[in-house]
Amino acid sequence: MIPKSFTAATSEAGVAEIRRMIARHKTWDWLFGLLGTLALLFATLVFAALFGQMLINGVPHLSWEFFTSFPSRRAASAGILSAWVGTVLVMLVTAIVAVPLGIGAGIYLEEYARKNLLTDIIEINVTNLAGVPSIIYGLLALGLFVYQFGLGQSIAAAGLTLALLILPVVIVATREAIRAIPQNVREGAYACGASKWQVVSHHIIPYSLPGIMTGVIIGLARAIGETAPIITIGALTFIAFLPPSPFSSPDHLLSFEWLLAPFTVMPIQMFNWLSRPEEAFQANAAAAGLVLVVMTLSMNAIAIWIRYHFRKKIKW
Repeated sequence: MIPKSFTAATSEAGVAEIRRMIARHKTWDWLFGLLGTLALLFATLVFAALFGQMLINGVPHLSWEFFTSFPSRRAASAGILSAWVGTVLVMLVTAIVAVPLGIGAGIYLEEYARKNLLTDIIEINVTNLAGVPSIIYGLLALGLFVYQFGLGQSIAAAGLTLALLILPVVIVATREAIRAIPQNVREGAYACGASKWQVVSHHIIPYSLPGIMTGVIIGLARAIGETAPIITIGALTFIAFLPPSPFSSPDHLLSFEWLLAPFTVMPIQMFNWLSRPEEAFQANAAAAGLVLVVMTLSMNAIAIWIRYHFRKKIKW
């Protein structure tokens, strides 16, 4: 028979060992939390320093003339009119092409496609394409859109190029958002007699829309700052005219001549100014950077509003 004193000592030793183990784990948790906090502070300080410097250099150059003037060889009279108009038009084409195709492909792969070898190959390739360098998309677009389809160095070619670039990001984000929907939502809808399309359109898409919009925001934010694929397909670094207006058709219909017009975008204009030795051009580049940040934040705000608008209609 085991003495009670031995049992008590063993129990106390076990409790002490458990306490020491918990203390070690708490120490590692504290160290990891401290390391994460320091990393966050470092990243925040670097971003604040860079953004603050851009504010100091760029804000004095923001004026109405800066937005309504074309680029010039004189820094004092140079503006970003052609650059921001080109950026808006290119991003419009990119969004119109990439968002419906990406969301539709994600819904099909997650809800309709059968799980077989072909589907697995498609999924692997879509995931891998999300990490392909952007210059590869530029080379592909140069041979496909510019030469094969005859679009030339146009807004349409640039928009399609950036659409290919962000398409895998939108597809992956859409699939992840759909996977986060509980299975009992689908089962409950089927139990009420809903069809496959009714389940997808009335339940899956509205519930997963916040995650889908997050993927769209990430993709468009990446596209608006890309330079390599745009330069590859032949975007101009100096342009002193605007594309034709979509409303310039004599029969009062929409005109699509602007799709085939030459263009430039904000990142290329900034690169052009930064390559010049004059300090005034550096300040112009900082001001253009602020405008680009505001354009990105505006896209994010629109996506957040859409997400909030649809979220109010959701009833779990």
